[in-house]
Amino acid sequence: MAKQQSFAEKSKAKHKSDHITVKLIKSVKSPKGTIKFNERFVRLDNISKVIEIK
Repeated sequence: MAKQQSFAEKSKAKHKSDHITVKLIKSVKSPKGTIKFNERFVRLDNISKVIEIK
């Protein structure tokens, strides 16, 4: 039995989003005095909005 759909056809079908995903790393000081790092991914419309993230 032959393949129905090739990998190239699958990748063409996916649409490209207009958003940019940025990894945000925040440092938090615990009550004991140690520093912890929290990581999360943030989706932005434009790369110039990176400064506005808090």
